[in-house]
Amino acid sequence: MKQIIICAFAVAAGLASCATDENRLTLSGLNPENFKAEVDGKSTALYTLVNSAGMEAAVTNYGGRLVSLMVPDRDGTMRDVVLGHDSVADYINIDGNFGALIGRYGNRIDQGRFSIDSTVYQLPQNNFGHCLHGGPKGFHHSVWDASQPNDSTLVLTLSSPDGEAGFPGNIDVKVTYSLTADNALDISYEATTDKPTILNLTNHSYFNLSGDPSQDVLCDTVWFNASAITPIDSTFMTTGELMPVEGTVFDFRNGRTLEEGIASADPQIRNGLGYDHNMVLDTGGDINTVAAKVTDPRSGIVMEVYTTEPGIQFYSGNFLDGKVRGKGGVAYPRRSAMCLESQHYPDSPNKPQWPSVVVCPGEKYTSRCIYKFTTAAR
Repeated sequence: MKQIIICAFAVAAGLASCATDENRLTLSGLNPENFKAEVDGKSTALYTLVNSAGMEAAVTNYGGRLVSLMVPDRDGTMRDVVLGHDSVADYINIDGNFGALIGRYGNRIDQGRFSIDSTVYQLPQNNFGHCLHGGPKGFHHSVWDASQPNDSTLVLTLSSPDGEAGFPGNIDVKVTYSLTADNALDISYEATTDKPTILNLTNHSYFNLSGDPSQDVLCDTVWFNASAITPIDSTFMTTGELMPVEGTVFDFRNGRTLEEGIASADPQIRNGLGYDHNMVLDTGGDINTVAAKVTDPRSGIVMEVYTTEPGIQFYSGNFLDGKVRGKGGVAYPRRSAMCLESQHYPDSPNKPQWPSVVVCPGEKYTSRCIYKFTTAAR
């Protein structure tokens, strides 16, 4: 069990600091004092990144989570476009992956089992018998070491020992968050291992580009540079096929609203309870080619996604249900956000026909994802 100590002054902060120490709050209204705690002997904190254009990102080293992301709307008003919590205590006590760094393996592994060189490894089974996001104690609940070399960059590092959650190899991971001058959040991943292992790292931010998470995102227009998906069964596990999107509600190549697809009777929508599918990208891993784009008609905010990965898990917030309250006490209703998680395909260790996720000693795992923000006219 995690040993957790929440600093006493963090409680008092909610009563006093907002009235007397407003200069200490982030642009998004977060109080850094509420992110000071000790978890398993390591200190947690909130780190603020800014760029020359006034964009702001707030990240906690508890789970490497993106807590807030302030970007300008079409009128120049700064809006927080990600879901999250006001304190580290809420991230610890409320189950969820808001803004988290996911590892060792993002998405699902069938029955939590895979093999390398004839050795079978068994992982925790925490989702319909499968291992989801590295298990219940994955990287999203780890305290990362943090350093901030400049105002717009945060470097997080983590060492995961051989056998942790059943995964082989001692691995060292480095994730760099950067805010660029052209209003993009650039996330770069690196890792090394001393034994053959599998890695599939990603970020699990929930985006609501209206800046009002009490509202759903069904009116947003979504575009994907993807001509296929990896279909799933009723347990959300990939079948091993690549299904062309032509003529289906998964064809986002000309853009379509979420509402249009979710309202359909497509059996894949039924299996996923909405969109919860890996989009097979046609970008060839080119970081300079747009992989996805989301446009919110209310704020005018446009988010473009670039990645070196072969896929993006597209999730339409199907399991949000209004019971979880986030920043400012706002209840997050169903489909009040969407996730676009850059990744290799789910269950790739058991699907040899798909790009490999095996990393060996002497190799460096690398991955990169960029979320770039602009605006559209009315």
